Amino acid sequence: MSVLQKLLKTDSSDYISLILRLTLGLFFFPHGMQKLFGWFGGYGFEGTYGFLTGAGLPGVVAFLVIIGESFGSLGLLTGFLTRFSAASLGVIMIGAAILMHRAIGFVSTQAGLGWELHFLAIGISIALTIRGGGMASVDGILGGKLKG
Repeated sequence: MSVLQKLLKTDSSDYISLILRLTLGLFFFPHGMQKLFGWFGGYGFEGTYGFLTGAGLPGVVAFLVIIGESFGSLGLLTGFLTRFSAASLGVIMIGAAILMHRAIGFVSTQAGLGWELHFLAIGISIALTIRGGGMASVDGILGGKLKG
């Protein structure tokens, strides 16, 4: 089995992965679009890049965060490269929890956002990285074509 086949492998009857994928994809979509285009009250690419690099992230990491949240959410919503998208978003959430939200603590307070939602997103990301895209995923369609 090739690396691509392993990446796309999924159980096309798995509705649990579909639910997890759509949940995490819908959670990340507005965040990614805030960072990339400035939609939903965001600052767009330039503003987000400036904020992240100003907070100490290297430019390449800031770029990957913006692209990862934007295209990762789309990947999850369509089920395209689900494992890669989920793993990428999980890594982004680990970084955000440690670097940006750790000082607040686990639970969000009036002082700011804690890392409770990051923890939830990391858990879902791990499940999707293991299980794949499931039902109604592009991965399932492409994986089936690679088999045949």
